[in-house]
Amino acid sequence: MRSELETPPGRTPVLRKAAAGLVLIAAAALVIHLVVGLVMAIFWVAVVLAAVVAVLWALKTLVW
Repeated sequence: MRSELETPPGRTPVLRKAAAGLVLIAAAALVIHLVVGLVMAIFWVAVVLAAVVAVLWALKTLVW
């Protein structure tokens, strides 16, 4: 039973599909940016820790 208030299923307008595609692209770019930032942060923490360990090893070798 259908009433006249219901809209018949139709095709999605092209502009609406394009806008949805742009939103998906923007969301994917944001996620990629965040993941790359997280990986870079982990990398720099590892570099700093390696540098500290290297300095401590060098001081131990030279001084003690």
